[in-house]
Amino acid sequence: MSGFVEKPEPLEVPGLVHLHTGKVRELYRNEAGDLVMVASDRTSAFDWVLPTEIPDKGRILTQLSLWWFDQFADLVPHHVLSTELPPGAPADWAGRTLVCKSLRMVPVECVARGYLTGSGLAEYKETRTVCGLALPEGLVDGSELPAPIFTPATKAAVGEHDENVSYEEVARQVGADTAAELRQTTLAVYSRARDIARDRGIILADTKFEFGYDGDTLVVADEVLTPDSSRFWPADQWEPGRTQPSYDKQFVRDWLTSAASGWDRAGEQPPPELPQEIVDATRAKYVEAYERLTGTSWT
Repeated sequence: MSGFVEKPEPLEVPGLVHLHTGKVRELYRNEAGDLVMVASDRTSAFDWVLPTEIPDKGRILTQLSLWWFDQFADLVPHHVLSTELPPGAPADWAGRTLVCKSLRMVPVECVARGYLTGSGLAEYKETRTVCGLALPEGLVDGSELPAPIFTPATKAAVGEHDENVSYEEVARQVGADTAAELRQTTLAVYSRARDIARDRGIILADTKFEFGYDGDTLVVADEVLTPDSSRFWPADQWEPGRTQPSYDKQFVRDWLTSAASGWDRAGEQPPPELPQEIVDATRAKYVEAYERLTGTSWT
């Protein structure tokens, strides 16, 4: 089983039509036809959206995405039109709301990997490939790859896994020209972000992007280069051959799989509420990632 432990009821706001409830974001359309994305404080693990929220998480994700959009604006345009609250929106939406262009979305998760871990590591152990790309022998969990690779995945519904696919499959689905543009842009943005993060003592192991088209122009959408869409590791603790410490939901995952939670991941019951110390530690990690990357204090 998986999905929402408790699926929230979306707020009704005059002038906005609710379109979708995602793991973290609520999506609306305004009267002008633009999309309104609201990042909640929800968190997910093991394909479950948990019943406990992480305070400020949605604002941190939103503000960090905005900062990153500025860092690679010369490489690809983004979808944000405004950060102003729609009329009648609740005050709590401040700092977590983006008014965005409505794009023709590409149905592909565009993943770039510079280091081997996660689902890429699992595939490598079986075939010495990732998404059909052959890799050298002798790599271990956390190994830096000879060069960044594009490892796309299909988009999955809430509660389901994205599925890694080959570049050839992407080209078959969206066309050769679009596939080539997705790969080139994904790797260019990843390389820029990797270098910026490295200068701040952080390894960007991998990340995923979503793209859409505004006419004939490729545009990056959704969130970018946040702890929810990327693996960030402290560079001074990097040690290939083991699981790396991470700026993300590591505390949540570790607690859920510990005896302390009393939760059976393979069972029928949904995950329990998180204890306060896990909530506080997870929030602190998100704040630390924001502050180290942007060089500004979170308030």
